[in-house]
Amino acid sequence: MKIMHQTWTLFKVVASLSSLALLTSVSGLNSLAAEESEKKKPTGYTNTPFIPGSKWRVHDDNRPRPKVVSPGRTSSTPPADAVILFDGTDLSKWRNAKGGSAKWIVENGYMQVPSEKERKGDIFTKEVFGDFQLHVEFATPAKVLSNSQGRGNSGVIIFGRYEVQVLDSYNNKTYADGQTSALYGWKPPLVNASRPSGEWQTYDIIFEAPKWNDDGKLVKKAYTTVLHNGVLTQHRQAFQGDTLHKKPAKYVRHAAQGPIKLQDHSNPMRFRNIWIRSLDLSIHDN
Repeated sequence: MKIMHQTWTLFKVVASLSSLALLTSVSGLNSLAAEESEKKKPTGYTNTPFIPGSKWRVHDDNRPRPKVVSPGRTSSTPPADAVILFDGTDLSKWRNAKGGSAKWIVENGYMQVPSEKERKGDIFTKEVFGDFQLHVEFATPAKVLSNSQGRGNSGVIIFGRYEVQVLDSYNNKTYADGQTSALYGWKPPLVNASRPSGEWQTYDIIFEAPKWNDDGKLVKKAYTTVLHNGVLTQHRQAFQGDTLHKKPAKYVRHAAQGPIKLQDHSNPMRFRNIWIRSLDLSIHDN
C-alpha cells in the first residue's frame, strides 16, 4: 500500500512538471507569435491617397510624430513642459504694474490679495506668452460679506487685456456676463459650475492670441476655451476685443505675446498651483 501511495505521488509530480513545461512552452510560443505579429504591423504607409488640402498621405509613415510630453500624475499636476508660475512659496515669477516686486500675501501654499485697506494692486507675470494652456486654482472668501460683483471678485486677464472673470457665483445673482468664467462684459459661461464659497476651484484655459497683418488689419480674433472645475464653460469662444467695464470691447493692436494678470479687486481672493504651457498651434497647419 505504501509503495502504491509513493508511486501515485511520483506520478502527480511528474504530471505537474509536464503540465508546467507544456504551459511554459505554449506561453513561449504565444509570445513569439505575438512578437512576429507585431513585427508585421506597418508603422505607416507611403502609397495611400493624400489627405485633401494636405501634403501628407492618410497614415503617412513620413509625417512627423508628436513630441513626447510626460503628463502630471493628476490633471492638476504640471506636465513636464509646463512653466511653474506659482508653487506656493514665493512671487518671484510676478511683478506689479510698474515692474516692481509683487506684494500679495504668500502663506500656507497660496497667494492672497491683501485687504482692502492694504491694497497692493494687480500682479502680472514677468514672462510673456502667446498661445498657451493655463492652469489656475482659486478660492473665494469663505465668509460672505457682500453680493453680486462685491463677492469674491477678481479676474484672470490675458495679456492684461482679455478677462476671464473670477467671482463667487455660488448662490449669488449678478449679471450673466459678469459671473465666474464669463468673458467679462461679453459672453456668459455655458453653465455655472461654481463650488461653495471658500472651496478651491480650478480654471483650465486654452488661449489663442489674435493676429494682425502688416497693414494693421485684424486677421484673427483672440479665442479661448475654459474648463471651470473640469466643466466646459467656454468653447473656443472669440473675444470681441480688450475687456472694458460698462462698454463694448474693442481690439487694439498689440504685441504677439503678453503677460498673465491677476486682478486685485479688493476682495481677499486666494490663488495656488498656477502653471502654463506655451502652445505651437502652427503644427496643425502642416
